[in-house]
Amino acid sequence: MASDDSFDPKSWGGSAEKRPDKSPALPDAWKVVVDDAEPAGSDEPRRAGRKGLFAGLALVATACAGAGWYLTSRPAETSAIAAAPLPEAAATSATAGAEAANALSSRTLVLTGPQDLLATLKSVGFSDADANAVTKAALGALGAAKGQIKAVVSFIKSADGVSLVRLEASNPDGSGAVVSRNAEGALVANRVAAELSKQIKVVRGELDTNSFYSSAVSAGVIDSLIPEFVNAFAFDFDLQQEVSPGDVFEVAYEQTVNAAGEPLGDPQLLYASLTTPTKARALYRFKPEGQDVGWFDGNGGSTVRSFMRTPVDGARISSKFGFRLHPVLGYMKLHRGTDFAAPTGTPIYASGDASVEWAAFKGANGNLTVLRHDNGWRTLYLHQSMFMPGIAPGVRVMQGQKIGEVGTTGRSTGPHLHYEVHIDGQPVDPLSIKTESGRKGLEGPSLTAFFSQRDRVDVARARQAQ
Repeated sequence: MASDDSFDPKSWGGSAEKRPDKSPALPDAWKVVVDDAEPAGSDEPRRAGRKGLFAGLALVATACAGAGWYLTSRPAETSAIAAAPLPEAAATSATAGAEAANALSSRTLVLTGPQDLLATLKSVGFSDADANAVTKAALGALGAAKGQIKAVVSFIKSADGVSLVRLEASNPDGSGAVVSRNAEGALVANRVAAELSKQIKVVRGELDTNSFYSSAVSAGVIDSLIPEFVNAFAFDFDLQQEVSPGDVFEVAYEQTVNAAGEPLGDPQLLYASLTTPTKARALYRFKPEGQDVGWFDGNGGSTVRSFMRTPVDGARISSKFGFRLHPVLGYMKLHRGTDFAAPTGTPIYASGDASVEWAAFKGANGNLTVLRHDNGWRTLYLHQSMFMPGIAPGVRVMQGQKIGEVGTTGRSTGPHLHYEVHIDGQPVDPLSIKTESGRKGLEGPSLTAFFSQRDRVDVARARQAQ
């Protein structure tokens, strides 16, 4: 063998030119390829690649041991290794490595909004130009919907960088956009319409010893529906005095959901029922053409009465009408109304259609509103924290209109509404008043439409009762 072809390390000089040039460089199969996604199909090529890597390292180690070599960090272009047939496993690994380098990867991302898409694509590895182009195409098809964006991005990593295969971006309502490349490699964005549907859900339960609120939440009623349930029975039940543990309630509400069954928007209460040992009411929510939303019994009769006995939501009766030991003055005195304890800021409503006679501060009464009703009755609302804008003498208010908020102004020991009803100039117990129907029942086309909605709710209730 010629000296310049010798594989004896002692015969090599200090220069690379004198070293053998017939040995191949390290095969690509011995290089470890790292990717964040397995290639599609079997993982045998990857295992073969590992076998090739170990076989190649074993070969090098054997040669080094025989010649007494020391491994160094010498650059690859100045290294030389004896020519040897490439092991079959290493050849297989080389193919697997090349395929892995171009493997399809996929990431599922949840973004706080469309504004985060550009930065997210860049973090994945897209160039600035590609990230801008993909983002522009996606936002153009996403529309103006706000909220979280769910994005599934598929791409290929190669020596040239990251290349988009497909981007699916969806809004919370299920609408969205799909961005992909056509045969010429240009980006194409297509809009995806929202797939929404409405579901009626039914919840039943019993009152516990704490409160209707805790009972409803424990049964599975969404808390935002509870105030509307209370309002539905404003004319029929005093939920502080006329209910007790074991009484049965039921709600049916409608919820909009997307294609995945995820709720969107606020639920809408459609049905409410309450049964006590003395009476039962089942009410349906309905909006007659050209009128406000109201609650009606199963025959289309309105629940609205000419007068509301409790003009504040969710309050606790802290003191009833009658003689009592005054908490501030310390002696027996006629309590001329009913006290409803509630947090400061709780809304106060007009108990009936009326005209405002007084709306100002008045000594021990604190902030006081006096309403004169169409039938000659007067109602008084004491200790308010504020008056609603526009509430002033001479102004006309409607039943259920917010006129102020609970407070503790004047002679008061804590936030509450002191509520009085005067008939023929004399104070009477608000809870003892017999009220008359204040709204005509449904008729004609409105009644027909009501029956259709009532039947739809009842079918859902029957189905979920099984």
